[in-house]
Amino acid sequence: MPSGRRHYIFLTLIVLVCSVAIGTYNGGRAIAATTPDDGINQSIKSFTAVYDLVEQNYADRVQADKAIYDGAIPGMLRTLDPHSNFFDPKAYAAMREEQRARYYGVGMLVGTDGKNRTIVRSPFVGSPAIKAGLRPGDAIVEVDDKKTDGMNQTQVVDMIKGPRGTYVQLKVAREGRAQSLTYNLMRDEIPRPSVSEAFWLRPGIAYIEVKNFTDENTAKEMDDKLKKLGEKEIKGLVLDLRDNPGGLLTQGIDVAGHFLKKNQLVVSHRGRTQPQKNFSARTNGDGLNYPIVVVVNRRSASAAEIVTGALQDHDRAWVLGETTFGKGLVQSVFPLSENTALALTTMHYYTPSGRLIQRDYSNISFLDYYYNHADQKNAADVKMTDSGRTVYGGGGISPDEKFAVAKLNKFQIEVLRNSGFFNFSAKYFGPKDDVKLAKTWEPNEALVNDFHQFLLDNKIEFTEADFTANHQWVKENLKREMYITAFNVDESDKVRIEQDPEITKAIESMPKAQELLERSKKMIVERTAPLVARAAQ
Repeated sequence: MPSGRRHYIFLTLIVLVCSVAIGTYNGGRAIAATTPDDGINQSIKSFTAVYDLVEQNYADRVQADKAIYDGAIPGMLRTLDPHSNFFDPKAYAAMREEQRARYYGVGMLVGTDGKNRTIVRSPFVGSPAIKAGLRPGDAIVEVDDKKTDGMNQTQVVDMIKGPRGTYVQLKVAREGRAQSLTYNLMRDEIPRPSVSEAFWLRPGIAYIEVKNFTDENTAKEMDDKLKKLGEKEIKGLVLDLRDNPGGLLTQGIDVAGHFLKKNQLVVSHRGRTQPQKNFSARTNGDGLNYPIVVVVNRRSASAAEIVTGALQDHDRAWVLGETTFGKGLVQSVFPLSENTALALTTMHYYTPSGRLIQRDYSNISFLDYYYNHADQKNAADVKMTDSGRTVYGGGGISPDEKFAVAKLNKFQIEVLRNSGFFNFSAKYFGPKDDVKLAKTWEPNEALVNDFHQFLLDNKIEFTEADFTANHQWVKENLKREMYITAFNVDESDKVRIEQDPEITKAIESMPKAQELLERSKKMIVERTAPLVARAAQ
């Protein structure tokens, strides 16, 4: 398509959507025009005139795509709400890849070190990278004989990715090795599970983490992993939704539905141009008689809030943690020309009791909305759970029990900022061919003393009093980090979870969840008894 024609189409698109935006938002102020068509035509003329003047007279050459993709469209959408978004071709392709939860490559998380080198942070479980023997801390110095000096992380990753079944050669520098190491890896399809492996925290008490809902198979993943663990043996479940940004509505509905009775309401949405629509549990979870504690924080959003709100409103779970983010807007994705798309807010989410999930975003900056939000309890949006407990809407999901996460102290911040544990682990394992540890392994005092010397050698500032006061914290973090190399990131995560004071609190709160479960069962019996009696007449 000729570039002039292409830019005209996008300019028209911008103004068409802008016209709608100005008429439906911004305090309800509409364009002064006799008819909608007059307003659109007037806007197109004004916008085109401005664009032509910029293109003809601006001091530097105007990059039309950049002006449209990065300027006009995002700028217009920011007048609507914080979540409507435009996807250029690259971003749209990345979104679709994320929803399929897989890509083709060698399967590892990478980062950068203090020398601006791209390094391996952690190979994924079962990936070509971990099978080949790549380790955390390996610095990627060549990809297919091309030196990575001067390349940023994205450029290196793009070279490593490729079609399934093809090979890529990586040359890495490893701590403690005089010579670089060369690996030939066959690219494969790399699944990115959105649900952690379920495991036992205590006898009868299970744990599972749903990391996001972007995968089209999130609910099935959770079902399969709970069954693999032995769901019939579960006496209590900790469902971890902390830092879960949300994702697909369908997956949120099905995850909540796993624990609810069939046809119980999960969520409803309402919009200006569409009638209210209710979404109910499609499977029957009433045979699952174990209590649930859901753990959330300020970064639990969207579909994670749908699940939390549904389980809380039906008294099916005790909610522990912080008030959630408050992202209750429905984004409908409209594919556009040239492999672009528009994610436009079309509706609002409401919990089964009728609570609005969305936090107020009027009269605040984007920075404050995303990073400085405070708890919002809307006194005008008071609702009741099935058993009559009071809950509030309009500002995320408030927990039944708050848990304040301890802040890092100065010593901890300094060690983590300098990647102290990661770098120490890389140095410790670097010269070793055998990196296996026993599952019962614990850091001993000799290793703690080695870490102390490592901090001194690397000029990480601390006092002896700091180190003594943080002795247990050091041991816990050494174990987590070294488990990644010795086993894999999943085993390291188990260590992290078992050490987490909030998870310990969740276990202690299980009796409260059990009480809610009993109340929930009683309410269901009381509500269905008259129906059963009438049916028997």
